[in-house]
Amino acid sequence: MGTLNSKIPDGPLSQKWTKYKASVKLVNPANKKKLEIIVIGTGLSGAGAASALGELGYSVKNFCYQDSPRRAHSVAAQGGINAAKNYQNDGDSIYRLFYDMIKGGDYRAREANVYRAAEVSNQVIDHYTALGVPFARDYGGTLDTRSFGGVQVSRTFYAKGQTGQQCLLGCYSSLNRQIKKGSVVMYPRREMLDLVIIDGKARGIIARNLITGEIERHSAHAVVLATGGYGTIYYMSTLAVNSNASAAWKAHKKGAFFANPSFLQIHPTCVPQLNQFQSKLTLMSESLRNDGRIWVPKVKGDKRPSNSIPEDERDYYLERRYPAFGNLVPRDVASRAAKERCDAGYGVGETGLAVNLDFRDSIKKQGKKAIENKYGNLFDMYKTITGIDPYEEPMMIYPAGHYTMGGLWVNYELMTTVKGLYAIGESNFSDHGANRLGASSLMQAAGDGYFILPNTISNYLADEIRVAKISTDRPEFEETEKAATWRLEKLISINGKQTASSFHKRLGKIMWDYCGMIRNEEGLKKALTLISDLKTEFWSDLKVTGTIKEMNPELEKAGRVADYIEFASLLVTDALERRESCGAHFREEFQTPDGEAQRNDEEFAYVAAWEYAGEDNPHILHKEELKFEEVEMKVRSYK
Repeated sequence: MGTLNSKIPDGPLSQKWTKYKASVKLVNPANKKKLEIIVIGTGLSGAGAASALGELGYSVKNFCYQDSPRRAHSVAAQGGINAAKNYQNDGDSIYRLFYDMIKGGDYRAREANVYRAAEVSNQVIDHYTALGVPFARDYGGTLDTRSFGGVQVSRTFYAKGQTGQQCLLGCYSSLNRQIKKGSVVMYPRREMLDLVIIDGKARGIIARNLITGEIERHSAHAVVLATGGYGTIYYMSTLAVNSNASAAWKAHKKGAFFANPSFLQIHPTCVPQLNQFQSKLTLMSESLRNDGRIWVPKVKGDKRPSNSIPEDERDYYLERRYPAFGNLVPRDVASRAAKERCDAGYGVGETGLAVNLDFRDSIKKQGKKAIENKYGNLFDMYKTITGIDPYEEPMMIYPAGHYTMGGLWVNYELMTTVKGLYAIGESNFSDHGANRLGASSLMQAAGDGYFILPNTISNYLADEIRVAKISTDRPEFEETEKAATWRLEKLISINGKQTASSFHKRLGKIMWDYCGMIRNEEGLKKALTLISDLKTEFWSDLKVTGTIKEMNPELEKAGRVADYIEFASLLVTDALERRESCGAHFREEFQTPDGEAQRNDEEFAYVAAWEYAGEDNPHILHKEELKFEEVEMKVRSYK
């Protein structure tokens, strides 16, 4: 049985990271080239880690299932990246950034990790600027910032509405430099099928070449997962269709604890679903809430064109309910408020499942050009999708599945409960608690990859320098490859009638209906039954065409959906076990009289870390108690 040791350094919170770096074991530069590290993923955390570790002199193997590292899903981030530089002189600081993240996560994150993320945020901005990321600048040439939900300062650095793309291109340039030097070897169009464990340590992976179908063995002294989140468990989400949780789930089944799986974020500003044939939803950046005002008609069922509804007949419900933060409340609060208005009959559009995001007042005050400079590409994207010009009439938005705060449990060093296996960025749980504040994802991903993991991984690798290059002929590789191949063959051999996508779509509806924005005990128990039935049907009626030894997207989908069906049961179990409301985890039974989340700090101030106990056995729950030295747990209010 695994145990939890968070390895948080002693001393004051503001000195923990400095003290850790001063005492961590180091690897001699001449020894680094003897040590091999596998990095799975090429987003801001993966490409950042691979390039930083390569620059340090380690031998790095970097994998992605896309045809190019620059297609990692970090490219889709729009609004910005947080840092505590305080260029605006509006009272920001590292502590303020840390506090906003702890409060935004409803006091369900590990204090030491969050403070460290805030500490390295300024380095992230300096690094990306040096890499040529074209952040917006003010009239004096200083990097410009804007506000995001859950904060009262302006700390978000941005490049119009394509910040993720620009940062990823910066990462890609630093990664390419290491590839050319030979310190990083790139393996595109590879999917990790399983993790190889030797004597209790992560020593490699089994991968499938998605072009040829060939099964490959790759060894290393340590393995780093930078594989993103699991938001596509809802089928319809803001994530790329191929985003998945399979690598993390395979690691979980090999001993890595999964933490807080039920903490999923629903993003409040997405283009509403247009038809039943869609496979994903489109994000409209939260940054739009800086200048856009959210409203619905005051009269239930009012279907007049939005521009024809007079000002005094509009309900700016976020400004009414939360006067201190207005339209910039955190995402979970804004999402639930939109759902409540739509469920009550005040929604707009044909379906009534949308609210208005209106830029009329900002355009009048600032001018169309100023709004275009900030959000031009987002406005163009919205018009292309919907045919509506946001400069002339309001956008219609509705919440959708987005980011996942849960992930593999890691200690302060970002190592999982499997020795030598690390998880960084969205694939770990550590920095966001029960709700992520906007623009903190790029901050954490880049911070983990460029500035945290390269410091912490040496503490493990310093004791590995006497370990020779690990042979892939070892029996552990043989056994793991056989098991992975057997599973692929089993998926194809079912030869039923239903596609993997059809099962995924049905799973997504179960999850959205019973474990989405609103949850309750009855619905969660029903979800467990429905998921179990779906699993039985999947393994008896799945249809996968083609063979293993060729390019086979249907086989890829099938493997990922099989993992999601297994994972869904754990996710719902975690939501059922946590009998409180906190952040994005909202249980109807636990709410204040005015409909806000009601925490239970006496019983649930912990990280839920789940241990895999075998195919037919229930998971084992471990609890990491959350202790706060610098903040006081109190009711989260944005009023």
